[in-house]
Amino acid sequence: MLQLQTLNDIFFAIADSRRDRAMLFQDPSGTWRPLSSSQVYQRVRAIAVALHSWGIGKGDRVAILSENRWEWAAADFACLAIGAVDVPIYPNLLAGQIVPLLADSGSRAIFVSTRTQYDKIAPHRASTALEHVIVMDDEPIAGAHTFSSLIANADAHLDHRDAAFDQAARQIHPADLATLIYTSGTTGEPKGVLLTHANIACNVNYSLDEFGLNITDSCISFLPLSHITARHLDYALYAKDVAVAYCNSFEKLPQTLLAIQPTILVAVPRVFEKVRQVAEQKAAASSIKTKLFAWALRTGQKHREEIAAGRTPSSLSWKLADTLVYKKLRAGFGGHVRYSIAGGAPLGLDTAHWFASAGIRILEGYGLTETSPVIALNTPNANRMGSVGKPLPNVECRIAEDGELLVRGPSIFSGYWKNHGDAGALDTSGDTPGAIDSEGWFASGDIGHIDHDGFLYITDRKKELLKTSGGKLIAPQPIENKLKTSYLVGNVAVVGDRHKFASALIMPNFGALEPWASERGISPADRSELLNHAQVRAEFQAIVDRVNATLANFETIKRFRLVAEEWTLDSGELTPSMKLRRRVIHQKYAVEIAEFYIDESTSTR
Repeated sequence: MLQLQTLNDIFFAIADSRRDRAMLFQDPSGTWRPLSSSQVYQRVRAIAVALHSWGIGKGDRVAILSENRWEWAAADFACLAIGAVDVPIYPNLLAGQIVPLLADSGSRAIFVSTRTQYDKIAPHRASTALEHVIVMDDEPIAGAHTFSSLIANADAHLDHRDAAFDQAARQIHPADLATLIYTSGTTGEPKGVLLTHANIACNVNYSLDEFGLNITDSCISFLPLSHITARHLDYALYAKDVAVAYCNSFEKLPQTLLAIQPTILVAVPRVFEKVRQVAEQKAAASSIKTKLFAWALRTGQKHREEIAAGRTPSSLSWKLADTLVYKKLRAGFGGHVRYSIAGGAPLGLDTAHWFASAGIRILEGYGLTETSPVIALNTPNANRMGSVGKPLPNVECRIAEDGELLVRGPSIFSGYWKNHGDAGALDTSGDTPGAIDSEGWFASGDIGHIDHDGFLYITDRKKELLKTSGGKLIAPQPIENKLKTSYLVGNVAVVGDRHKFASALIMPNFGALEPWASERGISPADRSELLNHAQVRAEFQAIVDRVNATLANFETIKRFRLVAEEWTLDSGELTPSMKLRRRVIHQKYAVEIAEFYIDESTSTR
C-alpha cells in the first residue's frame, strides 16, 4: 500500500499512473470527456507556476469558490504543490457569508467557477486581501484572469516532466498546513479548522484500504468539495487509481449516474432518503405496484443480514423480487455500483434496513472536519448496520463518562484559525466540543458508544440533546430520521428542551404531498389551507404515531406542527452541508414552539 506523507504524494501518484482517464468532465455541449494523468500533471503545474509568479507561496491562503468540476481539483493540487493553504468555500453561500471568510482568512487569490460567483465578491474586494481572481469559465471579465489563460500551453508538454517543479513540490513537509476549512456553523459562527498535509494524508492511507479499489473503478464527485468528506474521498480515490467524474449540480446526478455507471457511490444520508422517498412514491401510484413493492420488501427483510454481510441470497423468492423490483432500484444508481457509502450525517437504522431489504448494502462511516475527517467506517469485510463501523487503525476512540466520544490520533487537526488571523492555540480544557486535553484526546461533541466487537455507534450531537423537565435526555436526530423515512416528510426539527415532552416541527415534502392531496380530491387555495386540511393532518398524525410506536414513552412526539415554509440554505434553516441550524429554527418558530407548551402545567397531550 502506498504510504502517503503529504497530499502532493497523491498528485504524483496521478501523474505517475499514466492513465488515459484520471478525471472525467462534461464539456459545454454536455459530452463527457476524459483528462489523462499527463494532462492533469501539466495543467496543475501551469497553475502552480502562475501562482508562484504572483508571489504566492508557502503559507499564503488561496480560496476556491466553485461547484465540483475538474478545475477545482486542479486548483487545489496547484496550491498544495507550492505550499499554499487553500480555503474552500461553499458555492451556494451568499456574498454576505463569503466575504467575511475571505477577509478572516486573508486569502490573496481566489478561484471562482462562474461570473455569478465572481459577482458575489467583486463589489467587496476592497474589504479583503484579494490580489488575484481566476474565473474557471472561459469568459473574459475585467479585473480577473481566465483559467484557460493559466493553462494555455500546458497540453503541449504532455511527455515532459518539470524536474524543478517536482522537486519543489516534494519538499513540502507533512507538518505544513494544507487547508483552512470553515465549519458550517450549526450552533454558531463558523470556525476555521487548520489541517496539515499529514493530518489528511495519514487518514487517506487507511480510509478505503479494505475496499480493493483499482483502475477499473469509477466514482462521481458531486458532494461539495468545500466539505472535507468529499475532498478526502477524491484524494483517496486518486490514490487508488480510480477515475473521478465531476458533477457540478445535484440536479444532474440522476443523468450522470446513468452516463458514468459508477462502481462506487458515496453520498450523504439525505441522498439515500430521497431515493427511498421517490421509490415509495412511485410504488404508491397504483394498488398493484404497492402490493408488489411491499411483497419485495417483506421478502428482502428475511435476507437483509446476508445483504449487509455482502452475500447474495439464493432463495427463489429473493431472486424473483430482485428481478421485479431490486434491479430497477439499482439501475437508478447506474447499475454497476459495488459499494454504497454514507457519511456526513447519521444514516439511521431504518434507512439502512430499508435499503438492505431492497438488496442494497450501505456502508456507513463517520468523521468530523477536525479529524480529517474519517474516524470510523464500515467496510466490505466488517459491516454492522446501525453502527458507523470500527475506528481506523491509526485512530483511537473512547467514551467519556457523560457519553461523549473522545478521539486521538495523527489525523486530529492542528488548531482553529482565530478571528485575528493567527493560528490560535487549542482549547485544552477538555470539557467542551473541539477541546483537546493534555493527553491528546479530542472532544468530538458527539454522543456514542462502542460495542463488544469494537463497532462505534453515534446517537446524537452533545449540544443537540434535549433534556426534559423530568430529567430525561432525548436524542432528536434518530427520531427525525425515522420521521423522514416517510416520502411525505421533507425535514423535521424535534424540540422540547426543558419541557415536559417532545414536539416536532415538520416541513412536508411538498413535491409529494401536493400530488397526494390532488389524488384524494383535496384542492386547497394555498399551502396553509393544505396543511390545515383534516385529511392531511390525519395522515401526518398517522406518520407520527407509527414512529412513536418505536420510541420510549418519554421520547414520543406529543404534538407537531406542519410548516408551510421550505427550509433551505438561503432562508437560513440549513447549513451548506444540509444540517439543521437549530438555533435559527428555534428563533424563527419561537411562537409555534411556545404554543406546544402553552398548557404544559396541566396537560401532556
